[in-house]
Amino acid sequence: MKQLISLEINDRVYDLPLDPRDLLVDVIRKKVGLTGTKKGCGQGDCGACTVLVDGKPILSCLTLAITCRGKKITTIEGLTGDTGELHPIQQAFVDYGAVQCGFCTPGMILTAKALLDRIARPTEEEIKRSISGNICRCTGYKKIIEAIEAAGNTISAEGVK
Repeated sequence: MKQLISLEINDRVYDLPLDPRDLLVDVIRKKVGLTGTKKGCGQGDCGACTVLVDGKPILSCLTLAITCRGKKITTIEGLTGDTGELHPIQQAFVDYGAVQCGFCTPGMILTAKALLDRIARPTEEEIKRSISGNICRCTGYKKIIEAIEAAGNTISAEGVK
């Protein structure tokens, strides 16, 4: 039986009729229309579906949407500023060539954001550990790690969140 549930996604509240079994990834993509969140393996192995819930990275393909009631959900679309400028992490991924096919990119960037919110200038080992649940088949991770390091430096210098 569907229930009317309010979800806060990217600072906007959506009142949605949801089945208790609806997965967050499907609600975000199909009911809200935010397609930046990717549905990869559907088993929590690839990290493509990563979004932030109350600032913590979660796998939206394994998360029931109703469990996010009263929480703040951030998708990749929520990082772009009101004027359309890219967040420093997004810009670093572009500048350092860390975006190739782009399928893993939203989940990778949101995982990086959660890390940089906790640790302003993480070590290479901390970055590797943080993104270990996000699979990229194109880049070999070197450029991703460099982009996250650069983004941390930019965010620290500019005081961006």
